[in-house]
Amino acid sequence: MSKLSRRRFSLTALAALGLSGAALPQAAWALNDAQAKALVDKTVAEINRVISSGKPLGAMIADFEKIFIRYADVNIIAQSTLGADSRRASPAQLRDFTNAFRGYVSRKYGKRFNEFVGGVITVQGVRKVKSYHEVISTVKLKGEAPFEVKFLVSDKSGKDLFFDMIIEGISLRLTERTEIGSMLDRRKGDINALIADLKKAG
Repeated sequence: MSKLSRRRFSLTALAALGLSGAALPQAAWALNDAQAKALVDKTVAEINRVISSGKPLGAMIADFEKIFIRYADVNIIAQSTLGADSRRASPAQLRDFTNAFRGYVSRKYGKRFNEFVGGVITVQGVRKVKSYHEVISTVKLKGEAPFEVKFLVSDKSGKDLFFDMIIEGISLRLTERTEIGSMLDRRKGDINALIADLKKAG
């Protein structure tokens, strides 16, 4: 795997830390720069603690899943990965897909978290962009030059959560949408079959 591919895969693993449930609607303007930055500061601190804990990988993945629940919006991310197909899914299918999707990304990317050992993530600043806030950070993985990662944070779900990460111009949410779309195509659009596949994938 090339350095660039490994970098993107590793940071996709970091993005996977942001998958969780949503809450009730809330006014978008309630979120400010300080709150958006505080969310990412907490996320990064917890990630770093787990990575440096020295626990077995299985235990680390379990800890990461708890971080998922706190800091990111899996409903937004999961529905986005389904794209237009989310509109034809029943409420039960959306619920089952969301749960399967969370397990899928936990297994798929959790296996790569060891690549963060010895790395440093530093929050640099924040700015408001339309209805969300963009928190800019610098990431230094072991043996690589620093690069920029942007966390996109919103409170539209009723809580301050991040719903995407942009790594060197690449949206990880949209990248996963392409992967899920390919899986659904292979199942000829059968959402139930996709859910079954996700439960085993990763």
